Amino acid sequence: MSEIQRPGALYQQVAAAIREAILSGEFAPGSLLPSEAQLMTRYGVSRPTVRNAVAALRAEGLIDVRHGKGSFVRASGQPHLTIERRISRTTEGKFVMPNGDTWQEAEEPSTYRTHTTKDTGRLLQLDEEEALFGCDRLLVDPSTGTRAMHRTLIPFEVAEAVPLLGKEPCKPAAAIYWVLTQAGHKLTWTETVRARMPLPDERTALQLPDATPLLHLARVTHDADDRPLFLEELRFGADRAELAYRITADKQPARRART
Repeated sequence: MSEIQRPGALYQQVAAAIREAILSGEFAPGSLLPSEAQLMTRYGVSRPTVRNAVAALRAEGLIDVRHGKGSFVRASGQPHLTIERRISRTTEGKFVMPNGDTWQEAEEPSTYRTHTTKDTGRLLQLDEEEALFGCDRLLVDPSTGTRAMHRTLIPFEVAEAVPLLGKEPCKPAAAIYWVLTQAGHKLTWTETVRARMPLPDERTALQLPDATPLLHLARVTHDADDRPLFLEELRFGADRAELAYRITADKQPARRART
């Protein structure tokens, strides 16, 4: 039996001892933790204390509880998938996404009408409650099981200027780029990435383990005058995938000679 002689609530002391065993490698990643009865014997505490300690470690993201199977040490390795965020063009001028053939649709896309929120309005440089076409996709990478939620939001005013987008607002992003260039737009893009904890519906759809944040990408497509044309959002578990960017150096503007 391991003696617990530390300050703090008893369950916190047990959680700290189990945590040390995990971090030291005694309980290896992916392995099954000892049963409640074994942990009670090991640390000389009651069942409620063990359960509270396991709940605390679950909230920290160190363990996963699988109903009917027990508590497992969460694996800590490299993400299963690298998502390239480049945009390429073919010799015919069409757009190609590096991971375009990786994802499969887990269900039928959903097309709907919606309005800008404070966040989407800021990205699209529109007031709140401006009309948008929305399209939601649930994607899955068949080789790793990684899931992602993809959304496109097209302002009504853009769809009115490019009628094909109003008729088919649920086109894949690369196809939307093509339609916009055929309408005479020269495109540029900006992208932001942030981490946050998932909402309940996101956690369910993405099948995220406990205490797992998601990465939320927002890519805005602009025209030559830097006016936002539409917004893409991509969400996935931070434990499942990583992002890769190709960075090139911009040319500095020429300095004016002093006269």
